[in-house]
Amino acid sequence: MHGANTEQSFIHGLVDFTGGSLGGVAGVYAAQPLDTVKVKMQTFPHLYKGMIDCLVKTFKRDGIARGLYAGTIPAVAANVAENSVLFAAYGVCQKFVATSFEGKTDVKDISLLGNATAGFLAAFFSSFTLCPTELIKCKLQALHEMKQTTRTTPYQLTKQILKTEGIKGMFRGLTPTFAREMPGYFFFFGGYELTRDLLAKPGQSKDDIGAVKTMIAGAVGGASLWTAIFPADVIKSRVQVQGISASMFSVGIDIFRKEGFLSLYNGLTPTICRTIPATAVLFLVYEYSKKFMLSFL
Repeated sequence: MHGANTEQSFIHGLVDFTGGSLGGVAGVYAAQPLDTVKVKMQTFPHLYKGMIDCLVKTFKRDGIARGLYAGTIPAVAANVAENSVLFAAYGVCQKFVATSFEGKTDVKDISLLGNATAGFLAAFFSSFTLCPTELIKCKLQALHEMKQTTRTTPYQLTKQILKTEGIKGMFRGLTPTFAREMPGYFFFFGGYELTRDLLAKPGQSKDDIGAVKTMIAGAVGGASLWTAIFPADVIKSRVQVQGISASMFSVGIDIFRKEGFLSLYNGLTPTICRTIPATAVLFLVYEYSKKFMLSFL
């Protein structure tokens, strides 16, 4: 019996892992241009008047592939790495919260707070996979602003960082990544599950609300995440792109003193615009690929 349960847990974990990977790829291609705009506005706010100005200038100067979709390969790597680990860890953490804190055997029965807490815990593990790949992505997106005229590939940039800073350099910004990811995914999964509950008809399972409502719930979850933790993301982008070695707190205080409170929200508009389609597609692909795979078991 114990062996059967272990095998079943492994299979469900693999399904969550695969579903998260597929959702991550779909999310990147749906929203990468606005992610590029977000990073540019966060790290070099004085160069752009706003989201549209940054979008137009980037397109005119660098085009689509090297401009709006700069950093797509590491972005895909980052999203696959993060979402595969995130959703696999989320399933495990749901079971942990259900059995250890709520005394329930089925994860479908855990509370909204339980789901949010599982998201918080899962983000700890996904942060280790996200930080190095997002570091490369952010640096590639800001090459022009950093006055680097030579074309640099993800491999060349990774090799350069490892040569000059070692493994530690690949994890620059890990602390602000934790500070962003863990509370962020509390609101992410909490907002998603709450919206699914609200959109379900009386007596209907939230797993059967349909594609459109699933996408709406995903969009709400994404918007909840970014609204809650955006200042931490601004700090993380500055630390990673500009190679700042100071603490997260001191960087935040420095931005606040020199640029004002609103600077901690530079890039929020393109982020929310990007998040709505990205997380809508992420959860749609995740939920339906998961259903498809489980139908064979």
